[in-house]
Amino acid sequence: MIEVKVFGSGSSGNCYLLDNGIDQLMIETGLPFKKVAPRMNFNFERLRSILISHEHNDHSKYLKQFLERTMASSFMSEGTFNRLFKSESDYDNYGQCKFIKNRNKYQIGSFTVQPFDVEHDAAEPLGFLIISGTDRLLYATDTYYVKYHFKNVTQMLVEMNYSVDVLREEIADGIELAAILKNRLYTSHFEMKTSLEFIKANISDKLQQIILIHLSGNNSYPDLFKRKTQELTGIPVYLANELIS
Repeated sequence: MIEVKVFGSGSSGNCYLLDNGIDQLMIETGLPFKKVAPRMNFNFERLRSILISHEHNDHSKYLKQFLERTMASSFMSEGTFNRLFKSESDYDNYGQCKFIKNRNKYQIGSFTVQPFDVEHDAAEPLGFLIISGTDRLLYATDTYYVKYHFKNVTQMLVEMNYSVDVLREEIADGIELAAILKNRLYTSHFEMKTSLEFIKANISDKLQQIILIHLSGNNSYPDLFKRKTQELTGIPVYLANELIS
């Protein structure tokens, strides 16, 4: 099974490492290099590439640092690239960046990566199906809807960002920020019930574990999220923040 390391998850910065024993893939660079490097024992020899789901800072802010300090390439949609690198010098300096397209397959070392489009308030956001041998890891975050179903998924890293019940309670209590955030959350992130529906649609008898990622700091019920997902699937479920190393 692909080993998953969580370096950060949520609005303060997302960064995950996948390791199949041969190669490594990083997903997102929302944390600075200096915070991630010690957790990797300053060893990036097996890091083949960095996948960026979209251009928002908590997912991509420190990409430049990783490209400058490692030999890894980076894969993202053309829309994301155009938001991140806006000048001609950027294009020259960051030739390590490669475009990937919805539903195509890409061989990256010993991994196969199949991106898919998701619904989010970003230029061209993507989720990823990552394949290594018989392991099929599904990564979906920062979206309120995914129209695809995937077969024989063995692991999921899936967003469960907020509970609409918590949000309504905060609005009822007169918390102004919650009211401001409401519309954006509804159209950009997985609510608990929507996330559970996505998980249910992609359950297989091969599913081994689920990691719930990108929980809201203020609008979530972590224990409830974990319990509901375990009741639905009957397999081990982890909160990403429990796994931060």
